[in-house]
Amino acid sequence: MVSHSQASVPGHVCIIMDGNGRWAKKRLMPRSYGHRKGVETTRLAVEYFARAGVSHLTLFAFSSENWNRPVEEVSSLMELFMQSLRQYTAELHAQQIRIRFIGDRSSFSTDLQQQIQQTEAETGDNQNMVLNIAANYGGQWDIVNACRTLAYQVQNAEITPGQIDGPAFAAQLSLADSPDPDLFIRTGGEQRISNFLLWQLAYTEFYFCDTLWPDFSEVEMADALTEYSRRQRRYGKTGDQVEVPG
Repeated sequence: MVSHSQASVPGHVCIIMDGNGRWAKKRLMPRSYGHRKGVETTRLAVEYFARAGVSHLTLFAFSSENWNRPVEEVSSLMELFMQSLRQYTAELHAQQIRIRFIGDRSSFSTDLQQQIQQTEAETGDNQNMVLNIAANYGGQWDIVNACRTLAYQVQNAEITPGQIDGPAFAAQLSLADSPDPDLFIRTGGEQRISNFLLWQLAYTEFYFCDTLWPDFSEVEMADALTEYSRRQRRYGKTGDQVEVPG
């Protein structure tokens, strides 16, 4: 049961769901088994954070570097994406969750691209929570795309170079319609951001844990929110400047 006060709940949570392969290896099972188990945790996380009052949840499902993994694993992941969308879109739609994909979807099969478009269209008007799924996404790719868009705008005399500032740049990024993340969670024991939301994570609170993603329970999700509630977010100011008078 979610018990955090609304004031302590982050508006936007992003997660690197790490550890599926290692979870399966510990059980002498193929990595694909771990990914399938991880989908169950993903479903649990979406439901938990929606109940907690999180308005935006961004999940790193497949990075632009993940194409370098074994062909069998990539093929299994693509099949799992398709199955998951077909299986859970209606359920998430019923919960008023809007699903959006960020990343370069042009590398996906035509069937998967069509399923992504169908899922986005079906859930597009939902208001309870925005679920951003980063697939074939990389933070550097995102930044380069934004630079290219602004360069074309300058070339076409739509803007001048002097009009390019932080907000103008952020408006061209994949998550332009979502606020910057408040809380970044990475499971699996690694402590790096792995080319995820490089621009958007500038002032995000980081939370790392050793638990492998398939074992990341609601108790541990609550622990992450509790830790977030203890943080003082200063955005370059001093602690005294941001303290709320008692």
